[in-house]
Amino acid sequence: MKNIVIFIGVILLQLGVFAQSKHSATSIFKSYKGLVMAGYQGWFNAPGDGAKRGWNHYKGRGKFEPGYCKIDMWPDVSEYKTTYKTPFLLADGKPAELFSSYDASSVNLHFKWMKDYGIDGVFIQRFVTNLKSRTGADHNNTVLSNAIHAAEKYKRAISVMYDLSGMSDKDCELIISDWKFLVDSLKVTSRGHKQSYLYHNNKPLVVLWGVGFPGRDYTTRSVERVIDFLRDDAAYGGCSIMLGVPTYWRTLGKDTDKDPYLHTVLRKADIVQPWLVGRYNERTYPAFKQNIADDLAWCKQNKLGYVPVIFPGFSWHNMNPGSAFDQTPRNKGQFFWKQLYGALDIGVDMLYIAMFDEVDEGTAIFKIDQHPPVGDSRFVTFEEGIPSDYYLYLTGIAGKMLRKKIPLKQDIPLPASKKK
Repeated sequence: MKNIVIFIGVILLQLGVFAQSKHSATSIFKSYKGLVMAGYQGWFNAPGDGAKRGWNHYKGRGKFEPGYCKIDMWPDVSEYKTTYKTPFLLADGKPAELFSSYDASSVNLHFKWMKDYGIDGVFIQRFVTNLKSRTGADHNNTVLSNAIHAAEKYKRAISVMYDLSGMSDKDCELIISDWKFLVDSLKVTSRGHKQSYLYHNNKPLVVLWGVGFPGRDYTTRSVERVIDFLRDDAAYGGCSIMLGVPTYWRTLGKDTDKDPYLHTVLRKADIVQPWLVGRYNERTYPAFKQNIADDLAWCKQNKLGYVPVIFPGFSWHNMNPGSAFDQTPRNKGQFFWKQLYGALDIGVDMLYIAMFDEVDEGTAIFKIDQHPPVGDSRFVTFEEGIPSDYYLYLTGIAGKMLRKKIPLKQDIPLPASKKK
């Protein structure tokens, strides 16, 4: 009888029934509640940075030269340790320069800014399609590794956000194997109780972005397999889950797959995050605010967390030359602030900013050059009197209001440099 018990025990152990969690018990960031986080693309490269990806995410339509680029804003690179000369010229005839996300010094500077301005941390974007190529996977792993160290140095929160765009049903297995790799090799969630990985409901938070969108080569039901793994696997699971969904997810509206099973899957998660970029502008936001309030109410009723996506402006003219330039103007931060105040006013308890470094679509909150290159490509700049760090500053102020360290104010704060 004893031998039978031992035999059964060995079989169960091999099946993982008695497997122990590979995650540390806790983190210095124990909940998303009370935090203002941003999305972090980390996808920019330059020739000579070691990634072998050329001007990745800078070039447009196969080239990177005046008239051909993918970015609508030019980063302010005055504080970067390492920069790269470009074919673009400044007004004085000198070559304009850019940074590479592959460099640890770039990531370090970004996390320093987060600390300086009171931004709690970022979700590191991890595109599933990039994991299929060696150079893509190497870049993603390098950026994430650098972010882990920078987050620990500056005590900022990080979380992995899998972007499902462009993947197929079979790639769900790739997400599962990749998460195992991150846990085993990069130790993303096993760096002790003082680690910077973001926890929620006392569990590591993992994001799956792109659930419930129509016309994709994967289904909500196939993504459920990943959700179940992240929730239930004895060793690698035990995670909290945030699902990035379409704008009209609640009503299964115009940008959402019509299968009502989406709501069943959402109830398996911990947080719902609808994508709102480009869905309104400063004029139409007040009417849209009710939709956000209704989303929040649905989530509360279903015992789910809710975080709206807030963006400072939008422009992708260089990426799509037929589109309007500066499609959603920032208006000296007024548009951004109305969203921040509006979310806090209706009782949202966590914020997501799109994005920290997204200059492709003009949603970046990090420092932007007020004197970008001249020539055939146009770049969005901030209005006169608005400093390059204004959106970092506003995001930090919103974080203080979120945590009730300062009173909630409807009027936009003055730029730090303009204060008396």
